[in-house]
Amino acid sequence: MNSELFIIPFNLGLYFILIYSVVRSTVWFRDLSRSDKLRLQRGFFGRPFMQSIREIFMESLLHRKIFRKNPVLGYMHMSLAFGWFLLIVFGTIEADFFGERHLNPPSHAIFFRWFNPGHGDTGFASVYNFWMDLLLAFILSGLLLAMIKRFIPGMMGMKKTTRHTWVDRLALISLWLIFPARLFAESFTCGANGSGSFLTGNLGATLASFLPAAQIAPWFWWLYSLALGTFFFLLPVSRYFHIPVELFLIFMRNSGITTGDRSSSYTEVQTHACSSCGVCISVCQMSYAAGIHNIQSAYFIKGLRNDRDISAITANCLMCGRCEEVCPVGIELGPMRLIERRQGERQDSIPGFLERYSLTRKRSTIERLPTQSYSYLEREDPARADVLFFAGCMTHLTPSVIAAMKKIMESAGVRYRFMDEKGGVCCGRPLMLAGRDREARELINHNSDIIWKSGAKILVTSCPICYKVFRESYYLEAQVMHHSEFMKNLIEEGSLRLGYLHRKVVYHDPCELGRGSGIYEDPRSVISYVAELQQATQEKNMSLCCGGSLGNLTLASGKRALIAADAAKILTQSSPDELITACPLCKKTFVQATDTKVSDIAELVAAALPEPARKARSRIRRMTARTLADG
Repeated sequence: MNSELFIIPFNLGLYFILIYSVVRSTVWFRDLSRSDKLRLQRGFFGRPFMQSIREIFMESLLHRKIFRKNPVLGYMHMSLAFGWFLLIVFGTIEADFFGERHLNPPSHAIFFRWFNPGHGDTGFASVYNFWMDLLLAFILSGLLLAMIKRFIPGMMGMKKTTRHTWVDRLALISLWLIFPARLFAESFTCGANGSGSFLTGNLGATLASFLPAAQIAPWFWWLYSLALGTFFFLLPVSRYFHIPVELFLIFMRNSGITTGDRSSSYTEVQTHACSSCGVCISVCQMSYAAGIHNIQSAYFIKGLRNDRDISAITANCLMCGRCEEVCPVGIELGPMRLIERRQGERQDSIPGFLERYSLTRKRSTIERLPTQSYSYLEREDPARADVLFFAGCMTHLTPSVIAAMKKIMESAGVRYRFMDEKGGVCCGRPLMLAGRDREARELINHNSDIIWKSGAKILVTSCPICYKVFRESYYLEAQVMHHSEFMKNLIEEGSLRLGYLHRKVVYHDPCELGRGSGIYEDPRSVISYVAELQQATQEKNMSLCCGGSLGNLTLASGKRALIAADAAKILTQSSPDELITACPLCKKTFVQATDTKVSDIAELVAAALPEPARKARSRIRRMTARTLADG
């Protein structure tokens, strides 16, 4: 019986994918930098190893992250991944314990019922049979949900699913055939021999009552083997290669390897670890708010994997980070897009932001932008100060925020200097988002020189974009603080005394401040001092992008307006008195998208400051005079 020909497709496919995976992993390891090789080697001996094993179990098998977002979708993935894993483990035990010999080849466990057609009639064998049928039913339930997801994604809580290549479709068909083929192969065999449990036994008996079960069974064993073999052969060239690659990625990540700022074997591993599950599509505002369905991270990764021209996809992204938050594999999607933008850099890709809003307040310099060099910037000799306030380009376009910050710092008695009050250069972040790191470095060096010469101990900025780049790309001795953090400190140390405004407000987490920098609680704490804070339906790590992102300079204004309007509508569902944000760009965008009053958090705090005594007395006199006149 061991010489049955139908096991050949399975054996060929299995040994092919095992050899291929080992060779590919060896190549990836070889191409790592020396430091990353050492990290990975140390990661296999110590805490990272156990962290990786735990993550593989919780995420790759149980799909905990998907479960938290969508229990039905989580169950679907878990039943297929964990169910198949259990079927292999307990199938191997079954072949060793109930078979004629120990240490059987893999095919003996996979086709156990064929080699042992009468197994499982009495005792513990019948209990084990029941368990194996239960596992198969568990997997088949997930397969049914997978089919529903593919054809009716709305029933699974998904707005859209990914489009497949013909290879992906062929691999999907072979995957879908594996478990139904096993069900019918085992059922016909059980029907012919009067064996089986609640699933295979009952189905087999029913089929055998009107079909020649013994003659039909071999055909389904052939189909089962062919489906398995085909799936294994297609793994390396299809989306399903993520199954073995994801394990390698988890070990690399937990060993301390990161994406960095250039392509490496680690970025290639991430590319192949993407399962194209489509979760990123469902949370992409460009998809459901702007109707753009072909640029999401799943298509970006697929283009990388298939070596296509994805320059348009790479540029057409808000870089908001929502997709990265929900990615069940944990792929660093934002950094990977930035790498591709750097590699695809062209002369005509100077950000439109720099032309529309200018790098400096000196109009004459705009004509020099096409040279892509900022060597013309003059070195400054700033006055020394303990606190520097850097407004940045967008805050200069929302002067009410600057006025509010001045009022707050003067009220708190802060001795500060306004770094770019008379005009300064951009922080460099927009250039980075466009992949122009060399030009950004010139601006960084210019700003760093000013900050260093000032001797400042604290650098405050109102713009999350500036805040992120000052923290991550500058080498400063000064402590970098977003103005929400700075105001919280002033309040807590008693320097800033505030009244209560009796307003109901909702807070919007800006992308770069929240997901980008991890600051969620400080703004909420500040708001709670002066107003009633209502909870938004989508907030914190899943906050909505305003649509005005500088990360996407190819998006038409009409599409931006759709995204902004949709986000504003969701944020103001509770009908607040005011929509508060902590980003000048978000404020500027939302003002045009909603009738609800939109304010920066600094403006809210400034409104809660007590009026100077002289102004208060004057206001009281005017009110008294009006009252007497009316009387």
